[in-house]
Amino acid sequence: METATTVILNQEEIANKIRRIAYQIYETNTEEKEVIIAGIKKNGLKLAQRLKEKVEEISPIAVTLCEVEMDKRSPINTVKTSLTPDQYRDKSLVLVDDVLHSGTTLIYGIRHFLEVPLKQFKTAVLVNRNHKKYPVKADFKGISLSTSLNMNVEVIFEKGKDRAILE
Repeated sequence: METATTVILNQEEIANKIRRIAYQIYETNTEEKEVIIAGIKKNGLKLAQRLKEKVEEISPIAVTLCEVEMDKRSPINTVKTSLTPDQYRDKSLVLVDDVLHSGTTLIYGIRHFLEVPLKQFKTAVLVNRNHKKYPVKADFKGISLSTSLNMNVEVIFEKGKDRAILE
């Protein structure tokens, strides 16, 4: 049996959500000279790169991109970042992922960054599924969806054909 897919966000809608989240990041950090945007590989990093570009376009804030790598199936003690703790110590940081499913990936990402003092810590996702098993929330989100547990949300970043689909 073939699985039916529904486009929940198209190219233009994703661009609008990214612009809105970028403005929220700017509004939350108006007093800052620099913000770290940390994207969880793969799609979280792609979203983080786009947010970095947009924040730099709309504000005077310098944005440093941080690549976050982890084993999403077994995230405990597997988080690695492209920046050292000294590079984000006492700075404002936004942790980014494409979809917030259960909160597992985000909570272990948060845990990693909280090992050093931060000035401010926020999270951003493009799609919030509302099926969290951990007490984690997205401070900035593109869209919130109430879906059944057996449904899957996937964000696809393809040049000129970005989309978020529900399967």
